[in-house]
Order: sequence, then structure tokens, then C-alpha cells
Amino acid sequence: MRQFMYTSHEISPEEHEQWFARNSEAPGVWLLIYEVDSAPVGFVNISSTRCAQVADWGFYLAPDAEPGTGRSLGEAALRYAFEELELHKLCGQALGFNERSIRFHERLGFTREGVLREQHCDGEGYHDVICFGLLAAEWKNAK
Repeated sequence: MRQFMYTSHEISPEEHEQWFARNSEAPGVWLLIYEVDSAPVGFVNISSTRCAQVADWGFYLAPDAEPGTGRSLGEAALRYAFEELELHKLCGQALGFNERSIRFHERLGFTREGVLREQHCDGEGYHDVICFGLLAAEWKNAK
């Protein structure tokens, strides 16, 4: 999974705890555990830092998650973002070689909005970052 992340080093438990403590108290940040049958199988991070109604998201699935879990996590996250948080727009990013994440965003209705050319360096090379956006109106019309 680390190959598809901006942070590719192995994150220690202490580093996780510091990140969680810092972000769980931050305004405009929502840290969500996705559960199936009361078992945690995924995580969603929504952060609105530029403007109150525009947010970025990130997500992770448990390595042993059942097929289809990603789709249900994505749909639940979008419902939360647009219905509960009443966002106007949700933005996402994927490294250019992460075809699975690119397809995932597109299947959920996101539009490719641009490419940040050679934006990310993983220590071995530079990689494009694909930018996505989904407007609340687009999401509602697709439901």
C-alpha cells in the first residue's frame, strides 16, 4: 500500500498516534472508520482547509477487506460528505501510476480536473499526480 501513498516509509505506532492527535482536534477535519458488521475495514479522512464547503479526501481499506468494500466505503463517504457535511465539492488525488485509484474515483463519478506533472518524488523518481473533483450537484444527479 505504501507505494501508492505520499508517505512511503513505514509509519511507526508513535507517528500514527501523533498524526491522529493532531488531526482529530483540527477544525475542518473528519476522521472516519468504515465498518462492516461492526468490524473496521476502512478509513476515510475528509479535510476542508481551503474553504468551508470544499474538501479533500483520502481513504484506505484493510488488506483483507472483501471485494466490493471499496465501492461501499466510497459511496458511504460521499453520502457523508454531501449530506452530513453539506460540502459543495470533494477533491481527490491519485499518483499517476495508481490505475486502481484512478478507476475508483472515476467510477464514483469524479471528474479528472488536471495533472500535476512530476509533482511527487518517492526517492526513486518523480510521478504525476492526477487531480479529481466531484460537485454535490453532480453527485445528486447521479444518484
